Amino acid sequence: MENNGPYSTESLWRRNTSGLRSSAKPSAAGWEIESQLTDALTRLPDSAVPSNFKSRVMAALELEVEQADRSRSWTWNWRWLMPRVAFAAALFFIGLALQHQATVSQRTAMVKNLASVASVRALPNVDILENLDAIQRMSQSGRADGELLAVLQ
Repeated sequence: MENNGPYSTESLWRRNTSGLRSSAKPSAAGWEIESQLTDALTRLPDSAVPSNFKSRVMAALELEVEQADRSRSWTWNWRWLMPRVAFAAALFFIGLALQHQATVSQRTAMVKNLASVASVRALPNVDILENLDAIQRMSQSGRADGELLAVLQ
């Protein structure tokens, strides 16, 4: 494999393992095993890879990303969907309850009105209403007659 400077895979791997050594602080036995493993890995010969290895890996990664995007777009996301469905159902049932309450209150008011209309006695006879205008004038309060008051004073 080629070494492409400070950003090659091998140099990044060595940086990561050196960072692990400084942060993990294993025991002396752990250091010994780690150093033996590192030495054994460095003695392994580089494996032969095809010339288009990098392009194959990148194509496989792009294919995996596309499949993940496609699978996310066509599947149901229940964690996203269920709270919204529950909220919509709650609003629906609250609306039904309010509509039912309004209907019941309208019917109750209509029953009260019908009961009050039913309790009214039959209208009086037409003969009694013959002198209604005269009776209404009698019940009106009289106005002060300005001329009569002036004569009396």
